[in-house]
Amino acid sequence: METWFRPVDSPPRPAASVLLLRDSDAGPEVLLLRRHGRSDVLGGAYVFPGGKLDTSDGEDALIARSGAAPELLHACLGEPQLDPRTAASLFVAACRETFEEAGVLLARGADGALAQRARERAREGLAFGAVLSGLALELASDALVPFSRWITPRVPAMMDKRFDARFFVAALPEGQQARHDEHEATESVWLTPRAVIERYRRGGMVLAPAQLMSVAQVGRHASVADVLDDARRRPPPVVEPDSFVHDGVRTMVYPGDERHPVRVRAMPGPTRLILRDELFVPPGGFDAFFD
Repeated sequence: METWFRPVDSPPRPAASVLLLRDSDAGPEVLLLRRHGRSDVLGGAYVFPGGKLDTSDGEDALIARSGAAPELLHACLGEPQLDPRTAASLFVAACRETFEEAGVLLARGADGALAQRARERAREGLAFGAVLSGLALELASDALVPFSRWITPRVPAMMDKRFDARFFVAALPEGQQARHDEHEATESVWLTPRAVIERYRRGGMVLAPAQLMSVAQVGRHASVADVLDDARRRPPPVVEPDSFVHDGVRTMVYPGDERHPVRVRAMPGPTRLILRDELFVPPGGFDAFFD
């Protein structure tokens, strides 16, 4: 995949993405899906389940099945300027995208058998809301914990679209298995953060900077419970990257870096990534993702 770095004048579109996690002997693993090579957004790259906010996500019937009052979800998201219905619709979108792209049903009481029934109904052509209604399901919105908010800059690194994406973290529900949809995603893998970074370093995965930085944040924790507890204790940071070129080298910078307009650090780890041989690398090398 080519890097982009060309101005995009369109406003960022609201979106939701989910870091789906499970425990392993080596620590938490994160689910990554490989987007279809012909996708117009990050084609061929590995991403978390997610996508843009759909109009249907804010319909009354789906908001009623969101699992919590919009005002409560609004408070969890921590964005005072957002109205409660839009906040609730972002939680709905996160659940919908996780189901559509990874086959994981974030609904109350949904085990493997119930998730399979839901997938069968979706394959029959039923919309997400109709699947929930037909099985009398309510979304487990409390299983989603706001993790971060990434706003694609006007000069994006790897695509020609801009998104205002809310990233959530969630544990894989007991009894369920993730499976890519063979449409938007052609491969699915569970990997520890260090394994993700190593495969990326060797050229075995294409990842956007937001995915790299998010995976690295998960890698600072020993278990899924630790990731979720940490996310619940803090407001989700807002990250709008910036970039500059010096001596022909492109550098991405993040809040807290001396070259970023926001001087308060948003997250631990490196505050800049250097584009070197088509890879985004911290100045201190790949280990610096976890320093």
